Amino acid sequence: MKKLFFTLIGIVLLGCTEIKKEELPSHNKEENTAQKKTFPKLEPNRYNVAFLIMNGTYNTELTAPYDIFQHTQYRKNIKQMNVFTVANTDEPITTFEGMRIIPDYNYLKDSIPEIDILVVPSAEHHLDTDLNDQAMINFVQQVDKTATYMTSHCDGAFVLAKAGVLDNAISTTFPSDIDKMRAMFPDLDIRKEVLFVHDGKYITSAGGAKSFEAALYLCEHLYGAEIAKSLAGGLVIDWKLKDIPHLIHHE
Repeated sequence: MKKLFFTLIGIVLLGCTEIKKEELPSHNKEENTAQKKTFPKLEPNRYNVAFLIMNGTYNTELTAPYDIFQHTQYRKNIKQMNVFTVANTDEPITTFEGMRIIPDYNYLKDSIPEIDILVVPSAEHHLDTDLNDQAMINFVQQVDKTATYMTSHCDGAFVLAKAGVLDNAISTTFPSDIDKMRAMFPDLDIRKEVLFVHDGKYITSAGGAKSFEAALYLCEHLYGAEIAKSLAGGLVIDWKLKDIPHLIHHE
């Protein structure tokens, strides 16, 4: 009788073990293939606007122009904008304020669509260690060859300067960092007392909340004053270009 009892217990335990084995996820590489990366759908006949992001990116310098440019998609009879982010990783980046963002493209390995407008928001280490990232600098230099506009907000100007694309352009940056930028790049013409500078294909801004103004200016330059005013109104911004301290050079 004892033998029969232990035999039955053994069958039950064996059955439970088999069930648990079936419930466990397989570690076979063929059965656990990585999920294929999906890219944003970019509509044809639009400006492709790429935002260069990395750990320590400041929210406002990213979200202000992103909001303005994304809202062009709700305006008719203009060449609207596709907006997307690019980074040197597929992992989420963490902004200075703690927001986590999954980059749309990894410029180290993905096939990047042709970029018409590059936006370089400021990041925590744009005055030091980020400038040693040669892959990032190479990416900026490569985009500059074909882009229609290269833009920066706040200390993003340091990245453009390091890449050498501002060598023949007037520029500006975050007010309290202008002297640092002049010391680091003594041959550049860097202006104070303006909120943004447009020189040729380059638009640099003081950043912060004034990133909205620089983005609205580019929209006015591309689409006219009425569209820019409409975009500003959608974000409850009182937009009057003449009231914004700025410099336009070599249009």
